[in-house]
This record gives sequence, structure tokens and C-alpha cells, in this order.
Amino acid sequence: MSSAYERLQKRRLISSYFSVVVSIALVLFLLGILGMLVLNAKTISDNFKERVVMTIYLNDSAKPVEISQLQKSLSLSSFIKETKYVSKDEAAEFMKNEYGDDFLDDVGYNPLQNSIEVNLKADFVTAEKLDEISNATITKSFVDDVRYDKDLVAIMNSNVKRISLWILIISAIFTVIAVLLINSSFRLAVYSKRFIIKTMQMVGATKRFIRRPFIYKSVRLGIIGAIVALVGMAVVLFYVDQTFPELELLKKPVLLGGLFLSIFILGIIISWVSTYFATQRFLNLKTDRLYY
Repeated sequence: MSSAYERLQKRRLISSYFSVVVSIALVLFLLGILGMLVLNAKTISDNFKERVVMTIYLNDSAKPVEISQLQKSLSLSSFIKETKYVSKDEAAEFMKNEYGDDFLDDVGYNPLQNSIEVNLKADFVTAEKLDEISNATITKSFVDDVRYDKDLVAIMNSNVKRISLWILIISAIFTVIAVLLINSSFRLAVYSKRFIIKTMQMVGATKRFIRRPFIYKSVRLGIIGAIVALVGMAVVLFYVDQTFPELELLKKPVLLGGLFLSIFILGIIISWVSTYFATQRFLNLKTDRLYY
């Protein structure tokens, strides 16, 4: 009978520890994913900004040397990421592949123009900078027109600022929620041992002596939960990097290492602090209050 009772108690204890580890791991994992999003928010927004294309349309009379000089001068500018020359034949082939019809058969000639596609660096993708480049380029005699989607640029910059603000707010809120959830898990774990705590105190054990095994146990559970969370974060990070290599997530080892270390330390600190105050509460509680 005693053996069966002990096995039952052991199973309950293991189940309690398992639930605590899962709670810690899940909360830290979600917090870590949010941290990765915060760290890479600028990279993601920069990636979208640098896809904005400014197209410089050239006259048919433009000489190859003039085109080459213009492209070279743009490429050497500190605010230009890359330039690409697109001939009218390449543009026609692209339209044919895109829409499936050879419109040249109906028109009888190629009405498209040679062009240079320009991608700016993310920090310079603003309406002011694009207008400045456009105004400087359109003055050249062999340039027919300069076009870019001004509305798209305005909307993109506005949304990036708004999203960045909300990410910071959500991060702060989620951090508080994470601390409260992990704290609740340890409070429940200590609550189940409140009679043992009070019994040890009644036989003369000091508060520090009573707290020590609870804190050691909670820190070990916190470490296990943090390791599980870090493994999950590593899997997600690897998957996203393989799916979206252009984001170059793994090219920030210092920041990622700092994030992983922070999540690990956070798991330990929250576990230690939560258990300390939970045990302290029951140590200061009167015996008749243990039943409430």
C-alpha cells in the first residue's frame, strides 16, 4: 500500500515538474521568437525597401558610352545598391514571358525603350531622395523619363514606422506576461509543498536552509526549460533562413548569440526570483492560513 502511494506521489511530482518545464519552455520560446523578430525587423524592412525600383528610360538615340557612363556614375554613388541595364529586346522578352503573348506581332515593331533599373540602399528609399535622383538624371539629353512608385514608397515608410512601434509595445507586454506565467508556475509548485515548508520551519530549520533546495530545483527546471526553448528557436531560425535566405538571418552571430544567452539567463533569473518570493510567502504565513 505504501509502495503504491509512493509511486503515485512520484508520478504526481514528475508530472508537476514536467508541466513547469513545458510552461517555461513555451513562454521562453515565444519570447525568443519575438526577440528574433525585433532584431531582424530592420533587416526585413530594408529588404522590402531595397526592392523598390527606379527606372530610367533612355532615348533610342542614346550612345552606348553615354549609357555606360550614367550607369557607372550611379553604381559608384554611396546611396545606390545596384543598377541593371535592360535593353528593349530584354524588356519585350520579359513581357512575352509574363503575359504569354507576343505583342510585337500585333504592333509590328518594338515600342519599348532601353532602360536602367536602379535599386537604392534602404536608408535612402525616401520620396525626397528619389526625387533628387530623378531631377538630376532627367536633365541629361539622352534620358527620356524617370519613373518610380512614389505612393508605394510613402506607404512603405509609413507602415515600417508603425509596425516598428507596435513590435516594441508587444515585446514589452509579452515580456511582462512571460514573467507572470513563469512566476505562476513556480508559485503553484511551491504551494503544493507549503505544509512541508511550515513543518521544517516548526522544527527549527532556518529560512535560508528551507529555501535552498526549492531554489536549486527551480533553477534546474528553469535551465531545462530554457534549453528546450533554445532548441526550438534554433530550429525555427534555421528553417526561416533556408526559406528566406535573402534575409541573411545567420549573418548576425553576435546579436543572435546575445539573444540566445539572454533567453537562457532570463529562464534562470525568473525561476530563482519566483521561487524565492513564493517560499518566502509561505515562510511568513501563519499556520492557520495554510488552508486558504
